[in-house]
This record gives sequence, C-alpha cells and structure tokens, in this order.
Amino acid sequence: MKGTQCAPFPRHHHHHHRGGGISSSATLIRRPKWIIILVFFISISVIGAYIFPPRQYVYSPCYFFSSPLCNPFGDWKNSPTERDLTDDELNSDAVIKEILSTPPVESDNNKIAFMFLTPDTLPFEKLWEKFFYGHEDKYSVYVHSSDHKSGHASPIFANADIRSSKVEWGKISMVDAERRLLANAFQNTDNQHFVLLSESCIPLYNFDRIYRYLMETNVSFVDCFHDPGPHGTGRYSERMKPEVKKKDFRKGSQWFSLKRQHALIILADTLYYTKFKKYCQPSMSGNKNCYADEHYLPTVFNLIDPGGIANRSITYVDWSEGKWHPKTFMERDISKRLVKNLTSINKCVHVTSDEKRVEEQMHCLWNGVQSPCYLFARKFYPQTQHKLMNLLSNLAII
Repeated sequence: MKGTQCAPFPRHHHHHHRGGGISSSATLIRRPKWIIILVFFISISVIGAYIFPPRQYVYSPCYFFSSPLCNPFGDWKNSPTERDLTDDELNSDAVIKEILSTPPVESDNNKIAFMFLTPDTLPFEKLWEKFFYGHEDKYSVYVHSSDHKSGHASPIFANADIRSSKVEWGKISMVDAERRLLANAFQNTDNQHFVLLSESCIPLYNFDRIYRYLMETNVSFVDCFHDPGPHGTGRYSERMKPEVKKKDFRKGSQWFSLKRQHALIILADTLYYTKFKKYCQPSMSGNKNCYADEHYLPTVFNLIDPGGIANRSITYVDWSEGKWHPKTFMERDISKRLVKNLTSINKCVHVTSDEKRVEEQMHCLWNGVQSPCYLFARKFYPQTQHKLMNLLSNLAII
C-alpha cells in the first residue's frame, strides 16, 4: 500500500433509560449545546493553527488534546520533509545539485579514460595495445597496481601507472583505489567518460564502436538493484541512518562507466563514503559481511540520481557456477561462438539472494533503444591472450 488510511471513528451507542424525571430531560437538552460549543472551539483552533502556525504548535489543538489523531494532520502539514537535514547532508545536497545542473567542461578532443585496477601486472597489454592502435587522440590509460611490479609489455602502458596503495578484497581500500583512479583521470579535462576495468578484462567490440557507445550515451553505467536477501539488504547496518536507510540500500557490480559529472560527484562525496567506510566492512557484528565495492556506488546513485544511471554494468561476468567469484575462462573456452554469445546478450539479469531467488530481467537500452548489454567481459586467464588476439583480430575487434 502506498499509504495508510485512518480508521473511521468508532460509533458510540448511548442507551437512554425511560423515565428519569425532569433532571434527566434537562441533561438531554443541554448536552447538544456543549457538543456544539466544543466542536466550534476545536474548529477555530484548527483553522487558526493552519493559518497562523505558531512555533512548536503551542496553540495547536494537539497541544491541548494529546491524541494519535493529531499525527496525520502534522505529517500532512509538514510533508514531504520527514526530518531536518544535518549540516553534512545540506552541504552534500548543495554540491550534488550544483554538479548535476552544471554542464561538464567542454573539450575539443573528447576522450575515454580506461582505468585498470590490478593486483600486479596487466597480462593482456599486447591485446589492449592492438585495440587502442590508431586512436591515440581518443583515449587515456591509467593503471592502479596494488602490488606494483616494474615493466610493461606495451609502451602504451609505460607511463600509465599512478601512485597506488595496497588493496584488500572486500574492504574500503577497493573503493579508495577506484576514487584514486578517478582523481588521476579527472585531471585531464579531455576525459569525458571513465571506465573501470580489471586485469582480466577484454573488449568485445572494436574501439570505434565502444567510443560511440560511451561518448554518445545519456547515462552512466552503474549496476544497481534491490536485493532483499542476506547478500543484499542483509548486509545493511542500522548505523548508516539517517543518511542511508535500509530501503535505499542497493547492490551491484563494481565495474562501472561514469560520465564526467558523476565522476566528480564521487570525488566530492564525503558524506556517504564515510558511512560505508565505518559501517560496511567484512566481519561486522552479527556475523555480517558487507563489501563496500558492491554497495557504495549503487546506493549513492540510487539516492542522488537514480534516473542518471542504467542500473547495469557494461562488463560481463559469469556467475553461473554459484561461487564467491565468477567463472574464469580458460584457453579451451575461447571461440568465435563464445564472443558471439556474449555480444548477443540484450537482457540484464539480477537474482535475489533470499530463499525465493527472484529473477529480474531487464532489457538493455542505449538512449532508449534496445542494444547489446556488454562492451567488455571478464575473467580470462593470462594464458588465453595469444588465442584471444588471433580470434579478436579475425573478428576486427582488435
């Protein structure tokens, strides 16, 4: 139900006894006068409180008559604001509104920032080099290696390393690394779209198609859905209130693609980031495990700009094995049929983690038109690079 309806006033049945003498008759005659006067007094008070609302309802009828019936009036009078915003919320709201209403900095040479989040080296550098070849004025590359090892197989990545820190799976350091990549990429005003990739990612289309897909889109691609199960809202902490309520808590893949305005919002955010840093951690009280990289971005954009995201990722992963980590493709899996299957997917599927296992399917749209869902895919073993390069070259992807 969208709202609650007030129950009707109960009917009181008065039993009048026959024969009470003159005193009884006088009481019956006088009673309506007192009721009329009382109703008149209450009506005047209500009208006066509405037209001239005194501070803290000092002269409101609710001041004189403490009753649950006063609450619906108060709620209606003060809607839609449920409570006073904190200073941090007011500051955050002002910044976010300003960013969303301000067009991004224009550039004569729009680029996509490809941001690689990796534990060490990039096994597919040669593959990406072929993908980028001939498009040097349309992309930038950034590499965050938490266990950095010097040396790159491709000159494209030679100067792509940024200052990195140790990243632990499932902890806020994963979000820190994403923000660090965004901060570095944001320095270049030519970068208008920001894509987060892992060391095991490959492209599913050629550069021109991916460039048009991202540069001409009207949304950011952030995976976001409501999961009422233990791996969704079951990870929520009541300590996130009042800024983050349980009904607003969302889940999604960490592999995102952001417009410049949305990237700036994530860099500017301290309000929601602090909540997730404190209260979304592995091994919390109550045997809860909350992983910030799965919940921070989906929840933030659900709160601040739900219409500005596509509620899906553009990076494919295979969770069909039902394990903690997605399937890793091996050399024997690499085929033309695999690529064809991945590029033909036009529906995004979300499955809840509760006992019902509700499956939600959503058509993938690009500017309102149905389109393939995924531009990239993961996870691929490093040993697949040679076979992938031959296959993707024949398909004119690289």
